[in-house]
Amino acid sequence: MRAPVCVALLVWLLNDAAARQFTEEEMAGIRQRIQSMFYHAYNSYLDNAFPYDELRPLTCDGQDTWGSFSLTLIDALDTLLVLGNRTEFQRVASLLQDTVDFDIDVNASVFETNIRVVGGLLSAHLLAGRAGMELEPGWPCSGPLLRMAEDAARKLLPAFQTPTGMPYGTVNLLHGVSPTETSVTCTAGVGTFILEFATLSRLTGDATFENTARRALRALWKTRSDIGLVGNHIDIVSKKWVAQDAGIGAGVDSYFEYLVKGAIMLQDEELLSMFLEYDRAIQNYTRFDDWYLWVQMHKGTVSMPVFQSLEAFWPGLQSLLGNLDSAIRTFQNYYSVWRQFGGLPEFYSIPQGYTVDKREGYPLRPELIESAMYLFRATGDHTYLQLGLDALESIEKIAKTPCGYASVKDLRDHQLDNRMESFFLAETIKYLYLLFDPTHFLHGGGAEGGGSWEEGGEEGQCVLGAGGFIFNTEAHPLDPAALYCCSRHAQDRRELRDILLSLSQPAEKSDRQSDPPAREPESPPPRQSESIALKPGEKKTPPVLSCPVQPFSARLSILGQVFSDNT
Repeated sequence: MRAPVCVALLVWLLNDAAARQFTEEEMAGIRQRIQSMFYHAYNSYLDNAFPYDELRPLTCDGQDTWGSFSLTLIDALDTLLVLGNRTEFQRVASLLQDTVDFDIDVNASVFETNIRVVGGLLSAHLLAGRAGMELEPGWPCSGPLLRMAEDAARKLLPAFQTPTGMPYGTVNLLHGVSPTETSVTCTAGVGTFILEFATLSRLTGDATFENTARRALRALWKTRSDIGLVGNHIDIVSKKWVAQDAGIGAGVDSYFEYLVKGAIMLQDEELLSMFLEYDRAIQNYTRFDDWYLWVQMHKGTVSMPVFQSLEAFWPGLQSLLGNLDSAIRTFQNYYSVWRQFGGLPEFYSIPQGYTVDKREGYPLRPELIESAMYLFRATGDHTYLQLGLDALESIEKIAKTPCGYASVKDLRDHQLDNRMESFFLAETIKYLYLLFDPTHFLHGGGAEGGGSWEEGGEEGQCVLGAGGFIFNTEAHPLDPAALYCCSRHAQDRRELRDILLSLSQPAEKSDRQSDPPAREPESPPPRQSESIALKPGEKKTPPVLSCPVQPFSARLSILGQVFSDNT
C-alpha cells in the first residue's frame, strides 16, 4: 500500500517547501514566465486554430468542440486584461462583436455555454472600463458585450422549459431542445447557473434569468436523500436519481461551488443555508482522513474510494467559508498526488496510492492552482507559491509543444493528447498569474487600469471594481458592485414611478368631486437647483453630509410631499 509512503514523503516535501520564501523579484520573474506561457498558447491558437473553438496542438490546427463560438477567444478575453494587455483586449472584444453569431443550427451544452460563453462575455463586459474601451452611457448596466451575453443566455432558456424547471443538458441554439434529447443530466448541469443568470438579471433588469436559475436550484434541493446528499445524474422530468454516487467531484462539483459563491455575491441566506446543510452531510458521510470519497446517496456506504482531480477546488471553497484547518489538510493530500505524478490524474485510487485504469490523464486542469491561490491569500504561506512553481515547471516540461500546450493523455509516461482545452487560458494560467500577484486589482489592490476602483452607473454614481470579485467556475471574475449598482438604479426608478402614481391618484379623485373640501395652500415649487430632474450633462452637487448611495425611499414621500437632498 503506497499511501503511507506518500504521506511520509509529503511531510518532508512540505517542510522543505515551507522553508523557502519567495522574494518580490522572484515572484515578478515567475509572472513573466507565466505571461510567456500564455502568449505561446494564445498566439498558437490565433495562428493555427481561429475561428474554431479550440487548438489541436499536436497537428497545429483547430476543431469545434462546444458550439463553434471561437470559444478559446471568448474564454481567454478577460485573461488578456488580467495580464495587462488592454490593446489586445480591445481588439478581440471588437472582433467578437463582429464575428460571433448565436443564431446557428448547433447543438450546444447548456452547462458549458453558460460558464464559458455567457460567463466570459459578462466578465469582459464588466472589465471593459478598466480595459480602456469606449463605454455606453449607463455602463455597466448596458453595453455590446452585455447584449451578447444576454443573447447567448436566451438561447439556453428553452432547456429550462421542463415540468421541474431543471434544464436539459443540450439545446439547439436555433431550434431549441430536440424531441429526442435525453432527460438525464448531471447535478452540476442543473445547479451551475445562479452566478451568470443573476448577474444578467441585475445588470439588465430582466428577472427571467435569475428566476430561472433559482427555480432549478430549488427543484434540485428538494431531491436530496434522507441523509442530505445528492447523486451524480438525475432525470430532470421524473426527478429520479439515475446515478446515486454522492461526492464533491465530477458531475457535482460546481453545484456546491455556486451555492457558496452565489451566497457571497448576492448576499443570499437561502443559498448559504442550502450549502451548510449539504456540508454537514458531506463531512459526516464522505470525509475520511481529510480525503472525500464517493458514497451511496441513500445509505452513506462507500462506493468509490477515489480522489478526482475536479475535487481539488474544495480547499479553496472551504477557505471562502473560513474553514482553513480542514482546507489546509485536504490541500496537502492533493498536493502529495501532484508531487507523485507532476500533475493530477483524473482519478486516483486512495487505497492503492496510484492512478485508476483509463483515468490517468491530466488535461491541464486549474483546480489545485485555484485552491492554492485562495489559500495563499488566506494564510500567506509560501507553500502555495511552491505548488504554483511546481505546476508551471511541470506544464512547461511535459505539455509544451511547438503549437501550444497539449493535454496529458497519461501521467505515467507523459503521453500527450491532441487538444488544448479553452480553460487552460481561461483558468489555469489566470489562477497561476494571480497566485503570484497578490496586489492585483482582482484581489482588491494594485494599480492595474490606473487605480483599484472606477466610476460607473448613471452619472458615475457607483463605485465599481474596488474588490470582492467572484470567479465563476470558469474563472471569469464578476463584480458584485456592478450588480448592486444596476439593480439600485432600477429600484430607484420603480420607487419614483410608484410614488408619482400614488400622488396622482388622490388628485384624480378630488377632481371628480362636485364640492371639493378646502385645501391647504401648496408649497411653492422647488427652485431649479432643487429639482429632481437634471438638465442633460448636469450633475447634482450633494450636501456635505449626503450619502452617495442614499435610496429614494430615504428622501421621498412623507405625507405625499417630495423632498430633495438639501431640504
